[in-house]
Amino acid sequence: MIADCQPLFRDALRSIIQRNHDCKHVFEAFSLEDAMEIVSEHGSLDLIFFDLDMPDMRGLGGLGRLNEIAPSLPTIVMSARVNRYVTSQAIGQGAMGVIAKTASRDEIVDAIRQVLDGKICVCAGSDEFENGNGRGAVMAGSEAEVDPSQFQSLTKRQLIVLERMTRGESNKQIAYNLHLAETTVKAHVSAVLRKLNVQNRAQAILAASCLDLVSQMRK
Repeated sequence: MIADCQPLFRDALRSIIQRNHDCKHVFEAFSLEDAMEIVSEHGSLDLIFFDLDMPDMRGLGGLGRLNEIAPSLPTIVMSARVNRYVTSQAIGQGAMGVIAKTASRDEIVDAIRQVLDGKICVCAGSDEFENGNGRGAVMAGSEAEVDPSQFQSLTKRQLIVLERMTRGESNKQIAYNLHLAETTVKAHVSAVLRKLNVQNRAQAILAASCLDLVSQMRK
């Protein structure tokens, strides 16, 4: 489903989706209430594109309402401008992807693929991502620098493990709380460090705290 108040943008996005993905039907909504009605009536949706700039959105509150009725439905948030605040708040409200409306066709196609694969995707398009060109760097200690785009490679499970790491939990505690084997948790932690290109847990935790992505998931 595409929820956007601009007909031309909906048409363009529908064309991209139908040309690059096996999609039987694309629903369209022009407002938050319209989107909520479609989601309520059609429980088999695979993906939602959700415009944060619709008149009745009231900021990110509309995304929270959508997540309440369809918490497991993959959602990609769209906005005229993507920055750290929008990104952290949107992911905290359950979005799997955040993309700018200035994103290219290839970036949109890639975002769809990654979100459907269960990964977090952030694409600022041609806009500046606060401190950088398109995507900004997050300092993670004197020896590491993490780009926000690196978080998009984390799976939902790895992101949950990272959130537990920011609580100061050991691998054993994480395993107990998530009902996983400790060896499985160790594998997830190693994957997080590798994907974020950091040397240790402290750097990963600092990177997550600076970007404020993980902490938003606690709310």
